[in-house]
Amino acid sequence: MRLEIDGWSAGLKFSACHLIPGHEKCGRLHGHTYAVHVRLVGRKNEMGYIADFHEVKELVRRLIDRLDHRVLIPARHPSITVIRRRGSVELLVGKNRYTFPPGDVLLLDLPAVTAEQLSEYLLDRAAPAIARLGNVSELQLGLCEGVGQGAWAARKF
Repeated sequence: MRLEIDGWSAGLKFSACHLIPGHEKCGRLHGHTYAVHVRLVGRKNEMGYIADFHEVKELVRRLIDRLDHRVLIPARHPSITVIRRRGSVELLVGKNRYTFPPGDVLLLDLPAVTAEQLSEYLLDRAAPAIARLGNVSELQLGLCEGVGQGAWAARKF
């Protein structure tokens, strides 16, 4: 059996900006409104359901609230240098220098901030709580950076 939550319809959305160094268009600082979708495959529990929709949505909301309205920076990208100064975070990307207030920046332990990487990042953080449900055999998590385009990551338990 499969349970699905559509992030656009369920309000599991966040807005953030990023850049992809070396990409002709996406190498410039730009933003998206992202939606997170969830699919759980498993068997029904004694209550007759795979998981409580509300619990799953709250778990996702807690994860995405951290990303919302931030500049998402991949800490492991070889072309990005991060300089932390008192009162600012500077990014050196090729010939460009960006300066942000520290609270606006979120450094992610990723090699790039792409839909593929973000879907895996969120999956890694959601999986432990989903696995504790006990009757879920697979978690699939999708991250769309616009309607109709996104990436999915999956984990079997």
